[in-house]
This record gives sequence, structure tokens and C-alpha cells, in this order.
Amino acid sequence: MLALWLRVRDTVGMRGTVDAQTAMLSTLSTEDLIGADHPIRRIRATVDAVLEGLDSELGAMYPARGRPSVPPEVLLKASVLMALFSVRSERAFCERLRYDMLFKWFLGLRIDDDAFDASTFSKNRRRLLCHEIADRFFAAVVEQAYLRRYCSSDHFSVDGTLLEAWASHKSFKPKTAPGGETGTANSGDGAPLGRNLDADFRGTKRRNDTHASTTDPDARLYRKSAGTAAVLCFMGHIVTENRNGLVVDAELTRADGYAERDTAAKMLKRRPPRKRRRTVGGDKNYDTKGFVADARAAGFTPHVAQNTTNRRSAIDGRTTRHAGYRVSQRKRKRVEEPFGWIKTIAGRKLRHKGTARNRAAFLTAAAAYNLVRIAKLDTQTA
Repeated sequence: MLALWLRVRDTVGMRGTVDAQTAMLSTLSTEDLIGADHPIRRIRATVDAVLEGLDSELGAMYPARGRPSVPPEVLLKASVLMALFSVRSERAFCERLRYDMLFKWFLGLRIDDDAFDASTFSKNRRRLLCHEIADRFFAAVVEQAYLRRYCSSDHFSVDGTLLEAWASHKSFKPKTAPGGETGTANSGDGAPLGRNLDADFRGTKRRNDTHASTTDPDARLYRKSAGTAAVLCFMGHIVTENRNGLVVDAELTRADGYAERDTAAKMLKRRPPRKRRRTVGGDKNYDTKGFVADARAAGFTPHVAQNTTNRRSAIDGRTTRHAGYRVSQRKRKRVEEPFGWIKTIAGRKLRHKGTARNRAAFLTAAAAYNLVRIAKLDTQTA
């Protein structure tokens, strides 16, 4: 028993004490606190290479004289961090920047640097979203993937999804109320609706042509499939390449029944032309004569899933008989991975109002997804 007690004592050790005295000086830097094999290091290296190529565009946004503002490079890096770590708002980001050393290291700040003021940071970031920097940043990230030969130039997939807007059903009110006032609505007893009051929509017809959201007029009440609830939303569209599932083009539009196919056709036309014919995969929603004709006019063979429910498919055995069609149908399902990442990690709901700002945020989230994928592929090929 004595020997057993001695072994237990040597294993557990004596009780430690808390040293309440804080250090006066420290030689640590943020560089010392981030592990050498941390994936954020590869992401930062790619972001720095992208921002180096955008230096002239970012410099043209600001005049030579005036008060210094938050550097646009820091704003873009902050947008990437907000997407990577699911930060819900600019104010929450500025609060976390006060104590998160990884955030400071990613932005190039010292340990003792103060965090940004939330109001100043939001105002500067709003100015950045109003420019075309999000498009150029996304395109530069895609270019980094092509330079590493991670992207296919011949085989693609398209899809669209609903992105919930920052607006509630209570804000969806008649454009012109019976009393002549615009944007007012009544409860069932005729009393005007106030903040957080109950609203009875039973028996009332609410349509996008007669109603609009007072919070975000660009949001539309829409549902993508039967049996699901209609929500105020926008529609996000992406084109992925089939080699590694990277997003090569992204767009955000107002939600309607034609936006998914029309926007996909526009994004295909934006792809650089090639002499040999390419393929594009899609689900049954793209099996229409219009989209098939637009895809072929853009130089793509449409490998879309056949929709034969009470109708004839727009493609026939001349396309489906090839082995490449079956490969495209298997690969096209990877187009859901970016949507899943954006909706769960980058944010369940859109954080801004208006199509332009939400589009810039959506492009930034798609670029952040590509950065994660590029960092993982770099690890696999190292």
C-alpha cells in the first residue's frame, strides 16, 4: 500500500498556486503565439499575395491628402476573418480584436495596438463595399488558384440558393396602404403595428408586386420549392470547377423564378473563351430549352440532370450516352459544398441591406471559402 501511494503521489504532483502578479514587460509578439503549422498561416500568405496585386486599385480609392483612415488592406483582411470565424457583426469583431491575438497577427497589428472603434470601422468598411474591390479581390483569389493549377478550365457546375435577408416578415408591408400612407400595415383589429407586436397574416394575400419590406426593399418574399415557407431573401449563384470544387464565379441577385437560369447563363458567358468545347453540370431546374441554348451559344455542352416529369427533357441521348455526362452528374453535387460553408460558417443570414452591399459580402464569403480550400490543397501538395 505504501508503494502504491508513492506512485500515485509521484504521478499527480503537488498542488500548484496562482501567481496573481502581472508581468511588467514581455518580449512576446503575435508571431510567437501562432503555431508554425496553423492553417491560418497559409491563408494569410495567399491573402498577402492577393493584396499585393491590388495595391494600385486600393490606392486609387483614397485621395493623397486628408485624415488617415483604416487601411483597405486591413478592411479586406477583417472581412475574411469575419467569414472564417463566424463573427456576426462589425461591433463584435472590434470587441474580439481587443483580446484575440490571432486576429491581431492576421491584420499585422502589434499586441499593444488598440482595436478599431466600431463606428469608424463600420463606416470605412461600408465605403469599401460600395466599390468594386470585392469583385477584384474575388477574381484575384481565383487567379491564385489557377496559378497553382487547382482549377479546371473545361468542366464546371452551376447552382443557385436562397440567402435569407436581414428583414423580418413584419417589415413586409403594403406599398400603398388604404389610408394613402406608404409602407404601413395594420393588425387584424385595425390598430397600427408597432415594434414586436403580433401580426395576423391569415387570409391576406402578400405579393412582391403589392408589398415590400420597409427594412430592405430589395429583398423579395420567395420560396424555392413546394412545401417550404416563403422568406424574405436574395438569391446567390455560383459556378464551380469540377477538379477541386473551387468557386470561379459568384453573383447575387433578387429572388425570382428566372434569376437562377438567367444568371447562370450570364456567368458562363463571362468565362474566358476556349477553342475546345467545355461542359457545365446542373440540376433539373436547368433543364430548359432556354438555358440549354444559352449554354451551347457560350461554348458549353449542358450536362444538366434530365427533368422528365410530365414533359420532355431539353437534352437527349446524344448528350447522356457519353461517360462524361455521368462524371459531370457526379461532380456537380460538389457545388453544394460552398453554399453549405457560406450558410453555416460565413453567416446564416445576410448582414447588410440592399443588393449591392449584400453582393459584395457574398463575393467576399466565396473568396474566403476558396482561401480555405487553397490552404488545404497546399498542404496536400506540399
